[in-house]
Amino acid sequence: MTGIPVAVVDLGLGNLHSVLRGLERAGGAPEVVRSPDAIARAPRLLVPGQGAFRDGARAVGGATGAALRAAIDAGTPYLGICLGMQLLFERSDEAPEASGLGIFRGAVRRFPDPTPPETGAPRVKVPHVGWNVLRAHHPLLEDGAYVYFVHSYRCEPEDPSLVVATADHGGPFCAAVARGSVLACQFHPEQSQRRGERLLQRWLTAADGVRSPRPSWS
Repeated sequence: MTGIPVAVVDLGLGNLHSVLRGLERAGGAPEVVRSPDAIARAPRLLVPGQGAFRDGARAVGGATGAALRAAIDAGTPYLGICLGMQLLFERSDEAPEASGLGIFRGAVRRFPDPTPPETGAPRVKVPHVGWNVLRAHHPLLEDGAYVYFVHSYRCEPEDPSLVVATADHGGPFCAAVARGSVLACQFHPEQSQRRGERLLQRWLTAADGVRSPRPSWS
């Protein structure tokens, strides 16, 4: 099998099937990796999003987190999806005692509780589940695209210049961040049909556009 090589980091928090199939449809040759050595050798890294912040923080503690930080520092392309985005930050309301990777300063905050019906205000449900329109200003993201979200928490970077896309759920919230080799999105490209597939295609080809034989980093 040929394709653009990408390492999918398995944090042990969920089924990776949809991410792997999405990457294959986009022209990637994904390989699931677990060890710090495999992370260090990977040409591209994708950290998918399933599970709670506390469990994710535990999974990226120690040598795994050190390998991810070193790879990002070295300029390895990184795509974070949902929890893979949230773990880039320092902390989360979901688990105040847990520490993220701290790549970016800021916190992950819970959406406000739903508005009581008696107020007459539009009812905003938590979690935010379903399709929403993306307002984006980044070359890999499509402004106006409808993409799929499943989350109760949103990232709030201290540096607003990190925010490259927003969506609206009871008000605008951060839907994607980017800096250097890092792109991370709160929505799920692998569940966003053709728009998500195009994002994965652009991300896979952004670094060099060269198709390589399927490697093995494990």
